[in-house]
Amino acid sequence: MSAATLTVDLDALTGNWHRLSLMTATPATLVGLTEAAAVVKADAYGCGLAPVALALWDRGCSSFFVATPQEGIALRAILPDADIYILNGVCDRAEDAKAHALIPCLNAPHQVAAWRQAGGGPCALQIDTGMARLGVQPGDLAHLLETERETLAKCVLVMSHLACADDPDHPQNAAQRATFDDMIPVVRAVAPNALASLAATGGTLLGPEYHYDLVRCGIGLYGGLPFADAEPVVTLTAPVIQIRDIPAGAPVGYGADWIAPRPSRIATLPLGYADGFHRALSGATGAWIDGRPAPLAGRVSMDLLTVDVTEFPGLGPGDPVEILGPHRSIDALATDAGTIGYEVLTALGSRYERRYKGADRN
Repeated sequence: MSAATLTVDLDALTGNWHRLSLMTATPATLVGLTEAAAVVKADAYGCGLAPVALALWDRGCSSFFVATPQEGIALRAILPDADIYILNGVCDRAEDAKAHALIPCLNAPHQVAAWRQAGGGPCALQIDTGMARLGVQPGDLAHLLETERETLAKCVLVMSHLACADDPDHPQNAAQRATFDDMIPVVRAVAPNALASLAATGGTLLGPEYHYDLVRCGIGLYGGLPFADAEPVVTLTAPVIQIRDIPAGAPVGYGADWIAPRPSRIATLPLGYADGFHRALSGATGAWIDGRPAPLAGRVSMDLLTVDVTEFPGLGPGDPVEILGPHRSIDALATDAGTIGYEVLTALGSRYERRYKGADRN
């Protein structure tokens, strides 16, 4: 074996979706019960769009969110009957979105116009309640609804996005919710059947007042914070491809930054920053072996890691070591790299041997 192996546990992933959906199984703030949708953008956060989407559909999830029309078209080929929302909306791909029965989240007047020119149809309307990223500004909403009434009468979802949901005590959460509450009846005056959605994973954890009619479960599905009770979904192991003995004082890796402090055994592993193991991790733990950490020796390179395995005399070529798994979560690795679990997941490279277990796909 010469490639690292990425294993995705689909039972853990669908279990996380079920746990998040149970959190919303109470009467929503406005009306009805809350639906738990799944966010599967960026190749299902690096876990593989097709197996993830099929597993969630089989478990009962019927609404999905992706970022771009291209992602939506790919998902439509997998799930012909799902509701598929395009978070970034549409401009030049409006006709493609229409042809594949995608639901664009319209974020600005020019997107509404593009959707109208493509023939319209079911759409969502995103309102910027304080993140200054995507969405119609509240002060422009009434005029847009008046001038594009026919197109927006087909709105099936009014939504916004919380900027600080990972911090439950941040005052912006309540401020955005208050703005959203003010905007919902304005939209429903034109589209009376539009559902409301404010929360992604972090917002779902804030409680029922943030759930409304639909929550958009993202990072929590894949085992990441802030959903601390999530089951881990990904495991990454790598085989040792070479071991060498070096004397004290010998350098290892680019720049000769690491100098052996003693006679040392150095193992080379077949992954690097091209595979999502960030260069910033140089100097951190490289792998876990027999439940113990083994430090990196030298810089992370594009395709390879070198790890000090002096304390593991029984390790040999071909033996697998843990990169992500029971001893190091995606968020722990992210902390070491000075980033977030989202980036660790979405950076997982295409060169891994990918395996899926659970959800009847062993």
